[in-house]
Amino acid sequence: MTLNSCILLIGVLLSLSPLIKATLNLTIPHQHPYPEVVVQQVQRSINVSLSRRQMQQSTFSCLTGNPIDDCWRCDPNWANNRQGLADCGIGFGQDALGGKGGQIYVVTDSSDHDPVNPTPGTLRHAVIQTEPLWIIFSTNMMIKLKTELIMNSYKTIDGRGANVHITGHGCITIQYVSNIIIHNIHVYDCVPSHPGNVRASPTHYGYRTQSDGDGISIFGSRNLWIDHCSLSHCTDGLIDAIMGSTAITISNSYFSHHNEVMLLGHNDAYMLDSGMQVTIAFNHFGEELVQRMPRCRRGYIHVVNNDFTQWEMYAIGGSANPTINSQGNRYMAPSNPNAKEVTRRIDTDESEWNDWNWRTEGDMMVNGAFFVPSGEGLSAMYAKASSVEPKSAALIDQLTMNAGVFGSPRESSQSISYPGFSGSGTSTGASSGNNGSQGSSGDDYFGMVFGSGAPSTLPSSSYSIFLSLIIILIFVYIHQP
Repeated sequence: MTLNSCILLIGVLLSLSPLIKATLNLTIPHQHPYPEVVVQQVQRSINVSLSRRQMQQSTFSCLTGNPIDDCWRCDPNWANNRQGLADCGIGFGQDALGGKGGQIYVVTDSSDHDPVNPTPGTLRHAVIQTEPLWIIFSTNMMIKLKTELIMNSYKTIDGRGANVHITGHGCITIQYVSNIIIHNIHVYDCVPSHPGNVRASPTHYGYRTQSDGDGISIFGSRNLWIDHCSLSHCTDGLIDAIMGSTAITISNSYFSHHNEVMLLGHNDAYMLDSGMQVTIAFNHFGEELVQRMPRCRRGYIHVVNNDFTQWEMYAIGGSANPTINSQGNRYMAPSNPNAKEVTRRIDTDESEWNDWNWRTEGDMMVNGAFFVPSGEGLSAMYAKASSVEPKSAALIDQLTMNAGVFGSPRESSQSISYPGFSGSGTSTGASSGNNGSQGSSGDDYFGMVFGSGAPSTLPSSSYSIFLSLIIILIFVYIHQP
């Protein structure tokens, strides 16, 4: 094969397949080439759950319209089918397997005496194992960590059926691993750990420097799902995801009493974080929060159907041109007249951020809150996603009613008032004329009309096949006689 022939063949393949072009444009493995497709999948799942609830709520009292909760809570035998939870994820982290297919590991010992030689039956002993494990707890317990809890791949920490608290030094570290699910756990009062040796697997331990004191620290990892957790009072961030982490969903969680809540992206110059993709859905951002819900650098962040009831500086911030797609959220501004804006472009001139793609659609603005959009709006970047018209902000109470650890009281959660909110608020985007109300058909809460612009979803193996084909062609040319 001549050089010209090789180049021509590759050119033909690229011209015929947008999927190949998107795949070659990825900055990190497991980054979805069409994030708007994932956005549509999330909206479809919400629409289906809300429609099912409307039609069957008299028969199935478990139905809430929240697609994650309705997926497993309507199974009366869920406790004997715990691993079914792994099939209930949505968004960019929906493929997180956790410990699905592995053994059930029951934590019976709340101690954490030796980070290098953890005692069998402790949480630290469970999370470092090599094989997939679905980790549950024998009873209520408070686990006071001596240092960072370093997780190995293919683990689920499942706190359902017990009241589990994780606190202490370092808290949860997810570093260079994949397929993690953390569900129904309290994480709070996390402080920096002291330098020292910590075991990360049955065959390896190493020296760790002082940690930052995050509640959950994510570093260079993928396929992660954090669901129904309650996080507060940590030294650094409640959840930080940096250094090329991607395929993450943070859902149904309750955040309170903290300054810098969530950081997504290492620093402005770290290019690999351009491939970060995170879904933030059905969370309640509650009492005494200041900023970073989240604070984004690069990447694609889908913020959908969350309830923001307090911030002191701003809710969503960013730098280095992240894409932010805000849909169907309720933003309640503080009384401070200088803090009404939901958004904050950090250390960036307007002449630069004017091109950033920050979009608000179907959001409800309360007490003078306002979102400053920018970039391409409904064109180009969002053309494929704009066929979804979210109208669910009026259903926020319903979708977030169980945010946080199940059964745990939340401060003032039953008596939150919304100044300036009389039932409809101010909505943004295409649905503003409806004020977040139900569609005229009665069973379509989003007025969905799915156009033909979005490509069909293909399994990840297809991306690898296309890419492998190009690599093989190049290899053949280089090694020809």
